[in-house]
Amino acid sequence: MQRSFVRSCGLVLVALALPVFAVGTASAAKTTAKVTKLQPATLNGSGSTLQLAYDQVVIGDFRKIQKAVTINYAGGGSGKGRQDFIDQVVDWAGTDAPYPAADAAKPKGGAYLYFPTVADPITVSYNLSGVKSLQLSAGTIAGIFSRTITKWDDSKIAADNPGVKLPSTAITVARRADSSGTTQNFATFLTKAAPTVWTLGSGSTVNWPSDTQGATGNPGVAQIITKTDGAIGYVDFSDAQAIGLTYAMVKNADGKYIAPSTASASLAVAGATVNADLTYDPINVSGPKVYPITSPTYVLAYVNQTDASKGAALVRFLDYIYGAGQVTAPTVDYAPLSKDLRTQAKAQVSKIVVPAS
Repeated sequence: MQRSFVRSCGLVLVALALPVFAVGTASAAKTTAKVTKLQPATLNGSGSTLQLAYDQVVIGDFRKIQKAVTINYAGGGSGKGRQDFIDQVVDWAGTDAPYPAADAAKPKGGAYLYFPTVADPITVSYNLSGVKSLQLSAGTIAGIFSRTITKWDDSKIAADNPGVKLPSTAITVARRADSSGTTQNFATFLTKAAPTVWTLGSGSTVNWPSDTQGATGNPGVAQIITKTDGAIGYVDFSDAQAIGLTYAMVKNADGKYIAPSTASASLAVAGATVNADLTYDPINVSGPKVYPITSPTYVLAYVNQTDASKGAALVRFLDYIYGAGQVTAPTVDYAPLSKDLRTQAKAQVSKIVVPAS
């Protein structure tokens, strides 16, 4: 499994000299000599920690092609990325959810675009001595995270797991403390799949019960889980795999318990309806092998670029994502886009207007 950078809790800054990639090419290594070199430029970004591991790898790979370009990407959560983009303190942002309607017109740089990149399952990861296999329905997950279920031997958990010996250990709920696309998509699943049980809403922040434990970023939630017997939390699949967390199979819309994987996430992406702005919702779509808590990810970019070198670098970076970057995705536990969505996203890159140098 490819891991080009060390992951850590909290904000992570990746400062890399970036290379550029020709559109439609499947392998950067085979075309390096044919790539036109870009002028020096620095692109600053912030946002989603769910997509951070993927961004780290594709930024590093892009560097091998375009050494004159530097890309900085700080985490901080989707909410921070969207706000930084609004305020134009970054050149691009990573987010796992579109702007809410109230914020959609706020970005100061004018018209902007959503560029879908990859998708990633959101795991329901846990640490419970003696229990290595667990399956959970949406109603049970909603009860656990809203704290109406507080012991691991609760009858609702037992009903999802016939024959499994469950201890009476108290449940510790770990969740995000920052404004998070992972939170929003996890809570959206519960709102869709267990509306009578889940009453806490589905925004990037949730009014969590006071006895839950908050942490910054997916790695922060993972840290609580690994250190606490009886803990449960939601963590993106790539981080869960890298850290070695144990995660549950989750009951999908077809009534099947499915494990998170790039394959089951890809089926969710393929089953989602794509909107005109290329946003899409793969959460709880139907299909017997679909993993129901699959999160999209996006790059936010302004249509009208104001700096020729930066604009050219951003266009090339997006081209790279839709070429070799899609091949890279499964190697770091992300699902690539469907063929149709990738085609639409590649075509959308041409809408970015770069001024003459």
